[in-house]
Amino acid sequence: MTWSIVARDASGSLGVIVASRFFAVGALCPYAHSGVGAISTQALVNPHYGMRGLTMLAQGLPAAEVVSALTAPDAGRDHRQVHLVDAEGHVASHTGVECIDWCGQVDGDHFSVAGNMLTGPQVIEDTAQVYDAGRELPFPERLMAAMQAGEAAGGDKRGKQSVALLVCTTEAYPFLNLRVDDHHDPLAGFQPFVSCLPSRARPAGITDRATIEDEVHRFQAARSNPSS
Repeated sequence: MTWSIVARDASGSLGVIVASRFFAVGALCPYAHSGVGAISTQALVNPHYGMRGLTMLAQGLPAAEVVSALTAPDAGRDHRQVHLVDAEGHVASHTGVECIDWCGQVDGDHFSVAGNMLTGPQVIEDTAQVYDAGRELPFPERLMAAMQAGEAAGGDKRGKQSVALLVCTTEAYPFLNLRVDDHHDPLAGFQPFVSCLPSRARPAGITDRATIEDEVHRFQAARSNPSS
């Protein structure tokens, strides 16, 4: 449902930018911490990947081992996409075999671009090309220019809805944490989707898309007829 960039620039700043045809993508997908790394968890998102991944990176685990450690015990991993960059610029990624086409990733010099439910591979290819060529731009502008190129190439095949930009520099708090959450009735899709996410009681969450759609429709029906 998303495409994103995770990156480390020459100054050591770490960032994530993510866009989706889904409400409040910034609430669940992007994670970063100064001097540690940046992560985006997407497709049928597993929010546990974010904090767990940052903790493992902070402990010194290599990027590829972190991705393996996140996905291996997750029964829903075939429906997930996750990619990350560590404080040294090493990248790693996972795209589950059940992610919806077009899906995939491109790894570059200290950055990774990954996406699913896209109009085609040109989205991440153009995103990566513009990011790679934008070395003279300030880091946040470089990230935004790259995502604009991906949108121009087709972006999410369902359309546009939300975007988030998270940049960490030298402090324990983010340098930038910007979100645009845009929908005429955002709760109609967001609340039932959250109820399907991995939890302590149900570690894999709900991965069957028909069941997720049923949850959304049931919630919408309850909102339109609250007395029933």
